[in-house]
Amino acid sequence: MKDSAEQPAVDTGAAGTPQNALPVDHDWESRKHIRTLVLMAVTAFGIALCYGLVAPFLPALAWALALAVLFAPLQQRLERVIKHPGLAALLSVALIGLIVVVPGSFVAQQLVVQFAKGAQRIQAETQSGDWQRLIEAQPRLAPLVAWVEQRVDLPGVVETLTSKLTAAAGPFVRGSAYQLIGFCLTFYLLFFLLRDRRAALLALRDLSPLNDAEMNRLLLRVDDTILATVYGTLAVAAVQGLLGGLMFWWLGLPAPLLWGLVMSLLAVVPVLGAFVVWMPAAVFLALEGSPGKALILIGWGMLVVGTIDNLLRPILVGKRLKLHTVLAFVSLVGGLILFGAAGLIVGPVILTVTTGLLEIWSARVAVRPPA
Repeated sequence: MKDSAEQPAVDTGAAGTPQNALPVDHDWESRKHIRTLVLMAVTAFGIALCYGLVAPFLPALAWALALAVLFAPLQQRLERVIKHPGLAALLSVALIGLIVVVPGSFVAQQLVVQFAKGAQRIQAETQSGDWQRLIEAQPRLAPLVAWVEQRVDLPGVVETLTSKLTAAAGPFVRGSAYQLIGFCLTFYLLFFLLRDRRAALLALRDLSPLNDAEMNRLLLRVDDTILATVYGTLAVAAVQGLLGGLMFWWLGLPAPLLWGLVMSLLAVVPVLGAFVVWMPAAVFLALEGSPGKALILIGWGMLVVGTIDNLLRPILVGKRLKLHTVLAFVSLVGGLILFGAAGLIVGPVILTVTTGLLEIWSARVAVRPPA
Protein backbone atom coordinates (compact mmCIF):
# COMPACT_ATOMS: atom_id res chain seq x y z
CA MET A 1 0.00 0.00 0.00
CA LYS A 2 2.87 2.35 0.78
CA ASP A 3 4.52 1.78 -2.57
CA SER A 4 1.34 2.33 -4.47
CA ALA A 5 0.62 5.49 -2.54
CA GLU A 6 4.06 6.96 -3.32
CA GLN A 7 3.83 6.35 -7.09
CA PRO A 8 2.63 9.37 -9.11
CA ALA A 9 -0.74 9.09 -10.73
CA VAL A 10 -0.75 8.36 -14.44
CA ASP A 11 -3.70 9.16 -16.63
CA THR A 12 -4.30 5.97 -18.53
CA GLY A 13 -7.36 7.07 -20.38
CA ALA A 14 -10.14 4.85 -21.53
CA ALA A 15 -7.84 2.30 -23.18
CA GLY A 16 -5.57 1.97 -20.18
CA THR A 17 -2.46 3.39 -21.91
CA PRO A 18 -0.41 6.41 -20.77
CA GLN A 19 -1.55 9.65 -22.34
CA ASN A 20 1.31 11.98 -21.32
CA ALA A 21 4.38 9.93 -22.49
CA LEU A 22 3.73 8.96 -26.11
CA PRO A 23 2.95 12.43 -27.44
CA VAL A 24 6.34 13.66 -26.23
CA ASP A 25 8.23 10.91 -28.13
CA HIS A 26 5.99 11.28 -31.13
CA ASP A 27 6.50 15.04 -31.17
CA TRP A 28 10.29 14.58 -30.98
CA GLU A 29 10.25 12.09 -33.87
CA SER A 30 8.06 14.42 -35.92
CA ARG A 31 10.47 17.30 -35.38
CA LYS A 32 13.39 15.06 -36.32
CA HIS A 33 11.69 13.95 -39.54
CA ILE A 34 10.82 17.54 -40.42
CA ARG A 35 14.42 18.63 -39.91
CA THR A 36 15.60 15.74 -42.07
CA LEU A 37 13.17 16.69 -44.84
CA VAL A 38 14.21 20.34 -44.65
CA LEU A 39 17.88 19.35 -44.82
CA MET A 40 17.17 17.13 -47.85
CA ALA A 41 15.23 19.91 -49.58
CA VAL A 42 17.94 22.50 -48.94
CA THR A 43 20.63 20.06 -50.11
CA ALA A 44 18.69 19.28 -53.30
CA PHE A 45 18.20 23.00 -53.91
CA GLY A 46 21.93 23.60 -53.41
CA ILE A 47 22.80 20.79 -55.81
CA ALA A 48 20.45 22.29 -58.42
CA LEU A 49 22.10 25.70 -58.00
CA CYS A 50 25.55 24.13 -58.26
CA TYR A 51 24.53 22.43 -61.49
CA GLY A 52 23.41 25.80 -62.82
CA LEU A 53 26.82 27.22 -61.93
CA VAL A 54 28.69 24.31 -63.53
CA ALA A 55 26.49 23.96 -66.64
CA PRO A 56 28.26 26.70 -68.68
CA PHE A 57 31.59 24.98 -67.98
CA LEU A 58 30.35 21.45 -68.63
CA PRO A 59 31.91 21.09 -72.12
CA ALA A 60 35.30 22.29 -70.90
CA LEU A 61 35.04 20.12 -67.78
CA ALA A 62 34.09 17.04 -69.82
CA TRP A 63 37.02 17.41 -72.21
CA ALA A 64 39.39 18.19 -69.33
CA LEU A 65 38.24 15.03 -67.54
CA ALA A 66 38.73 12.98 -70.70
CA LEU A 67 42.24 14.35 -71.22
CA ALA A 68 43.07 13.80 -67.53
CA VAL A 69 42.07 10.13 -67.78
CA LEU A 70 43.96 9.65 -71.05
CA PHE A 71 47.17 11.27 -69.87
CA ALA A 72 47.14 10.14 -66.23
CA PRO A 73 49.96 7.63 -66.95
CA LEU A 74 52.06 10.48 -68.36
CA GLN A 75 51.44 12.53 -65.21
CA GLN A 76 52.43 9.61 -62.99
CA ARG A 77 55.70 9.10 -64.88
CA LEU A 78 56.54 12.78 -64.67
CA GLU A 79 55.81 12.85 -60.94
CA ARG A 80 58.31 10.02 -60.40
CA VAL A 81 61.01 12.10 -62.07
CA ILE A 82 60.13 15.67 -61.02
CA LYS A 83 58.83 14.89 -57.50
CA HIS A 84 56.58 17.97 -57.63
CA PRO A 85 52.93 17.42 -58.68
CA GLY A 86 52.33 21.02 -59.70
CA LEU A 87 55.38 21.24 -61.96
CA ALA A 88 54.66 17.79 -63.41
CA ALA A 89 51.06 18.82 -64.14
CA LEU A 90 52.26 22.02 -65.82
CA LEU A 91 54.64 20.05 -68.04
CA SER A 92 51.89 17.53 -68.85
CA VAL A 93 49.50 20.30 -69.88
CA ALA A 94 52.21 21.81 -72.10
CA LEU A 95 52.85 18.48 -73.82
CA ILE A 96 49.12 17.82 -74.27
CA GLY A 97 48.71 21.32 -75.66
CA LEU A 98 51.35 20.64 -78.29
CA ILE A 99 49.65 17.36 -79.24
CA VAL A 100 46.29 19.08 -79.66
CA VAL A 101 47.24 22.55 -80.89
CA VAL A 102 49.67 21.61 -83.67
CA PRO A 103 47.25 19.39 -85.65
CA GLY A 104 44.37 21.78 -84.95
CA SER A 105 46.33 24.78 -86.22
CA PHE A 106 47.37 22.84 -89.31
CA VAL A 107 43.78 21.91 -90.15
CA ALA A 108 42.49 25.44 -89.48
CA GLN A 109 45.19 26.95 -91.73
CA GLN A 110 44.41 24.54 -94.55
CA LEU A 111 40.67 25.19 -94.29
CA VAL A 112 41.08 28.97 -94.32
CA VAL A 113 43.44 28.89 -97.32
CA GLN A 114 41.35 26.47 -99.33
CA PHE A 115 38.10 28.25 -98.48
CA ALA A 116 39.52 31.56 -99.68
CA LYS A 117 40.78 30.00 -102.90
CA GLY A 118 37.52 28.17 -103.47
CA ALA A 119 35.39 31.28 -102.94
CA GLN A 120 37.53 33.29 -105.38
CA ARG A 121 37.39 30.52 -107.96
CA ILE A 122 33.61 30.09 -107.76
CA GLN A 123 33.06 33.82 -108.05
CA ALA A 124 35.41 34.02 -111.05
CA GLU A 125 33.70 31.08 -112.77
CA THR A 126 30.22 32.53 -112.34
CA GLN A 127 31.17 36.04 -113.45
CA SER A 128 33.05 34.88 -116.56
CA GLY A 129 30.34 32.48 -117.67
CA ASP A 130 32.74 29.54 -117.89
CA TRP A 131 30.37 27.44 -115.78
CA GLN A 132 27.72 27.76 -118.50
CA ARG A 133 30.04 26.48 -121.20
CA LEU A 134 31.17 23.60 -119.01
CA ILE A 135 27.62 22.53 -118.32
CA GLU A 136 26.42 23.10 -121.89
CA ALA A 137 29.13 20.69 -123.01
CA GLN A 138 26.96 18.01 -121.42
CA PRO A 139 23.95 17.62 -123.79
CA ARG A 140 21.83 15.90 -121.17
CA LEU A 141 22.14 18.90 -118.88
CA ALA A 142 21.08 21.48 -121.50
CA PRO A 143 17.36 21.54 -120.47
CA LEU A 144 18.34 21.90 -116.84
CA VAL A 145 20.69 24.78 -117.68
CA ALA A 146 17.97 26.57 -119.63
CA TRP A 147 15.50 26.13 -116.79
CA VAL A 148 18.00 27.47 -114.25
CA GLU A 149 18.88 30.48 -116.41
CA GLN A 150 15.24 31.44 -116.74
CA ARG A 151 14.54 31.35 -113.02
CA VAL A 152 17.84 31.96 -111.24
CA ASP A 153 20.45 34.68 -111.62
CA LEU A 154 23.39 32.57 -110.56
CA PRO A 155 26.01 35.36 -110.56
CA GLY A 156 23.67 37.50 -108.48
CA VAL A 157 23.04 34.61 -106.11
CA VAL A 158 26.77 34.03 -105.67
CA GLU A 159 27.36 37.74 -105.06
CA THR A 160 24.56 37.83 -102.49
CA LEU A 161 25.90 34.71 -100.81
CA THR A 162 29.38 36.24 -100.68
CA SER A 163 28.03 39.39 -99.05
CA LYS A 164 26.09 37.35 -96.50
CA LEU A 165 29.19 35.34 -95.67
CA THR A 166 31.09 38.59 -95.20
CA ALA A 167 28.35 39.92 -92.92
CA ALA A 168 28.44 36.69 -90.94
CA ALA A 169 32.18 36.99 -90.40
CA GLY A 170 31.65 39.05 -87.24
CA PRO A 171 29.49 36.48 -85.42
CA PHE A 172 31.81 33.74 -86.64
CA VAL A 173 34.80 35.54 -85.15
CA ARG A 174 32.92 36.00 -81.89
CA GLY A 175 32.03 32.30 -81.90
CA SER A 176 35.65 31.45 -82.55
CA ALA A 177 36.68 33.66 -79.65
CA TYR A 178 34.18 31.84 -77.44
CA GLN A 179 35.61 28.50 -78.55
CA LEU A 180 39.10 29.79 -77.81
CA ILE A 181 38.02 30.75 -74.29
CA GLY A 182 36.54 27.28 -73.81
CA PHE A 183 39.75 25.75 -75.11
CA CYS A 184 41.84 27.72 -72.60
CA LEU A 185 39.40 26.84 -69.82
CA THR A 186 39.75 23.16 -70.67
CA PHE A 187 43.50 23.26 -70.15
CA TYR A 188 43.09 25.38 -67.01
CA LEU A 189 40.82 22.71 -65.49
CA LEU A 190 43.08 19.96 -66.82
CA PHE A 191 45.99 21.31 -64.78
CA PHE A 192 44.08 20.98 -61.51
CA LEU A 193 42.59 17.61 -62.42
CA LEU A 194 46.09 16.26 -62.98
CA ARG A 195 47.68 17.90 -59.97
CA ASP A 196 44.89 17.30 -57.44
CA ARG A 197 43.46 14.04 -58.76
CA ARG A 198 44.29 12.09 -55.58
CA ALA A 199 42.68 14.66 -53.28
CA ALA A 200 39.62 14.84 -55.54
CA LEU A 201 39.20 11.06 -55.55
CA LEU A 202 39.60 10.95 -51.78
CA ALA A 203 36.94 13.63 -51.30
CA LEU A 204 34.63 11.79 -53.69
CA ARG A 205 35.08 8.57 -51.72
CA ASP A 206 34.32 10.35 -48.45
CA LEU A 207 31.07 11.80 -49.82
CA SER A 208 29.97 8.61 -51.57
CA PRO A 209 27.63 6.19 -49.74
CA LEU A 210 29.33 3.29 -51.53
CA ASN A 211 31.98 1.15 -49.89
CA ASP A 212 35.55 1.00 -51.16
CA ALA A 213 35.05 -2.05 -53.38
CA GLU A 214 31.91 -0.63 -55.00
CA MET A 215 33.54 2.76 -55.49
CA ASN A 216 36.63 1.22 -57.07
CA ARG A 217 34.47 -0.78 -59.47
CA LEU A 218 32.43 2.29 -60.43
CA LEU A 219 35.49 4.49 -61.00
CA LEU A 220 37.13 1.78 -63.08
CA ARG A 221 34.08 1.60 -65.30
CA VAL A 222 34.09 5.38 -65.74
CA ASP A 223 37.75 5.24 -66.80
CA ASP A 224 36.97 2.44 -69.25
CA THR A 225 34.04 4.45 -70.63
CA ILE A 226 36.16 7.52 -71.29
CA LEU A 227 38.98 5.50 -72.84
CA ALA A 228 36.57 3.52 -75.03
CA THR A 229 34.76 6.66 -76.18
CA VAL A 230 37.92 8.58 -77.04
CA TYR A 231 39.70 5.68 -78.72
CA GLY A 232 36.49 4.72 -80.52
CA THR A 233 36.13 8.28 -81.79
CA LEU A 234 39.74 8.34 -82.99
CA ALA A 235 39.34 4.95 -84.70
CA VAL A 236 36.18 6.05 -86.51
CA ALA A 237 37.82 9.33 -87.55
CA ALA A 238 40.80 7.42 -88.95
CA VAL A 239 38.50 5.14 -90.97
CA GLN A 240 36.56 8.13 -92.31
CA GLY A 241 39.75 9.89 -93.34
CA LEU A 242 41.06 6.72 -94.99
CA LEU A 243 37.86 6.18 -96.96
CA GLY A 244 37.72 9.83 -98.01
CA GLY A 245 41.39 9.89 -99.01
CA LEU A 246 40.99 6.71 -101.08
CA MET A 247 38.08 8.24 -102.99
CA PHE A 248 40.09 11.42 -103.60
CA TRP A 249 42.91 9.27 -104.99
CA TRP A 250 40.56 7.20 -107.16
CA LEU A 251 38.92 10.33 -108.62
CA GLY A 252 42.31 11.92 -109.34
CA LEU A 253 41.90 14.82 -106.92
CA PRO A 254 45.10 16.51 -105.74
CA ALA A 255 46.81 15.68 -102.43
CA PRO A 256 44.60 12.73 -101.36
CA LEU A 257 46.90 11.91 -98.43
CA LEU A 258 46.75 15.47 -97.11
CA TRP A 259 42.99 15.75 -97.42
CA GLY A 260 42.50 12.31 -95.94
CA LEU A 261 44.42 13.48 -92.86
CA VAL A 262 42.38 16.68 -92.72
CA MET A 263 39.13 14.69 -92.93
CA SER A 264 40.32 12.44 -90.10
CA LEU A 265 41.01 15.41 -87.86
CA LEU A 266 37.72 17.10 -88.75
CA ALA A 267 35.78 13.89 -88.13
CA VAL A 268 36.76 14.12 -84.46
CA VAL A 269 34.73 17.36 -84.20
CA PRO A 270 31.02 16.49 -84.26
CA VAL A 271 29.93 19.95 -85.43
CA LEU A 272 32.17 19.82 -88.51
CA GLY A 273 32.98 16.39 -89.88
CA ALA A 274 34.58 15.11 -93.07
CA PHE A 275 31.88 16.64 -95.29
CA VAL A 276 33.58 20.02 -94.84
CA VAL A 277 36.27 18.68 -97.21
CA TRP A 278 34.48 16.36 -99.64
CA MET A 279 31.45 18.60 -100.28
CA PRO A 280 33.49 21.56 -101.69
CA ALA A 281 35.58 19.03 -103.65
CA ALA A 282 32.39 17.73 -105.27
CA VAL A 283 31.39 21.29 -106.19
CA PHE A 284 34.78 21.89 -107.80
CA LEU A 285 34.47 18.66 -109.79
CA ALA A 286 31.08 19.76 -111.06
CA LEU A 287 32.39 23.19 -112.06
CA GLU A 288 35.33 21.62 -113.89
CA GLY A 289 32.99 19.60 -116.08
CA SER A 290 33.04 16.29 -114.20
CA PRO A 291 29.49 15.93 -112.89
CA GLY A 292 29.78 12.14 -112.83
CA LYS A 293 32.78 12.28 -110.51
CA ALA A 294 30.99 14.88 -108.40
CA LEU A 295 27.96 12.60 -107.97
CA ILE A 296 30.23 9.66 -107.10
CA LEU A 297 32.01 11.72 -104.46
CA ILE A 298 28.72 12.98 -103.00
CA GLY A 299 27.27 9.47 -102.88
CA TRP A 300 30.43 8.05 -101.32
CA GLY A 301 30.58 10.83 -98.76
CA MET A 302 26.93 10.56 -97.72
CA LEU A 303 26.39 6.80 -97.89
CA VAL A 304 29.81 5.50 -96.79
CA VAL A 305 31.88 8.16 -95.01
CA GLY A 306 28.88 9.76 -93.33
CA THR A 307 27.15 6.61 -92.12
CA ILE A 308 30.26 4.74 -90.98
CA ASP A 309 30.28 6.96 -87.89
CA ASN A 310 26.82 5.85 -86.73
CA LEU A 311 27.56 2.22 -87.52
CA LEU A 312 31.12 1.74 -86.31
CA ARG A 313 31.30 4.00 -83.24
CA PRO A 314 28.56 2.23 -81.19
CA ILE A 315 30.09 -1.14 -82.06
CA LEU A 316 33.58 -0.14 -80.91
CA VAL A 317 32.39 1.66 -77.78
CA GLY A 318 29.79 -0.96 -76.86
CA LYS A 319 32.26 -3.82 -77.26
CA ARG A 320 34.77 -2.19 -74.91
CA LEU A 321 32.08 -1.34 -72.35
CA LYS A 322 30.23 -4.64 -72.76
CA LEU A 323 27.08 -2.73 -73.70
CA HIS A 324 24.53 -3.52 -76.38
CA THR A 325 25.06 -1.57 -79.59
CA VAL A 326 21.68 0.15 -79.19
CA LEU A 327 22.54 1.38 -75.68
CA ALA A 328 25.92 2.67 -76.84
CA PHE A 329 24.27 4.40 -79.80
CA VAL A 330 21.61 6.04 -77.60
CA SER A 331 24.21 7.26 -75.10
CA LEU A 332 26.33 8.83 -77.84
CA VAL A 333 23.58 10.42 -79.92
CA GLY A 334 21.52 11.40 -76.87
CA GLY A 335 24.58 12.94 -75.28
CA LEU A 336 25.23 14.99 -78.40
CA ILE A 337 21.63 16.22 -78.44
CA LEU A 338 21.58 17.19 -74.76
CA PHE A 339 25.12 18.46 -74.18
CA GLY A 340 26.54 19.22 -77.62
CA ALA A 341 30.03 18.04 -78.51
CA ALA A 342 30.76 17.30 -74.85
CA GLY A 343 27.97 14.72 -74.97
CA LEU A 344 30.39 12.31 -76.62
CA ILE A 345 31.96 11.97 -73.18
CA VAL A 346 29.08 12.92 -70.87
CA GLY A 347 26.46 10.65 -72.44
CA PRO A 348 28.37 7.35 -72.13
CA VAL A 349 29.61 8.31 -68.65
CA ILE A 350 26.05 8.96 -67.45
CA LEU A 351 24.90 5.62 -68.84
CA THR A 352 27.86 3.80 -67.28
CA VAL A 353 27.38 5.36 -63.83
CA THR A 354 23.64 4.64 -63.89
CA THR A 355 24.03 1.00 -64.91
CA GLY A 356 26.83 0.59 -62.37
CA LEU A 357 24.64 1.93 -59.55
CA LEU A 358 21.77 -0.34 -60.63
CA GLU A 359 24.11 -3.33 -60.50
CA ILE A 360 25.28 -2.33 -57.01
CA TRP A 361 21.68 -2.07 -55.79
CA SER A 362 20.88 -5.42 -57.36
CA ALA A 363 23.87 -7.03 -55.63
CA ARG A 364 22.91 -5.54 -52.25
CA VAL A 365 19.32 -6.75 -52.56
CA ALA A 366 20.51 -10.23 -53.56
CA VAL A 367 22.65 -10.68 -50.42
CA ARG A 368 20.11 -9.16 -48.03
CA PRO A 369 18.91 -11.82 -45.54
CA PRO A 370 15.18 -12.60 -45.61
CA ALA A 371 13.06 -10.91 -42.96
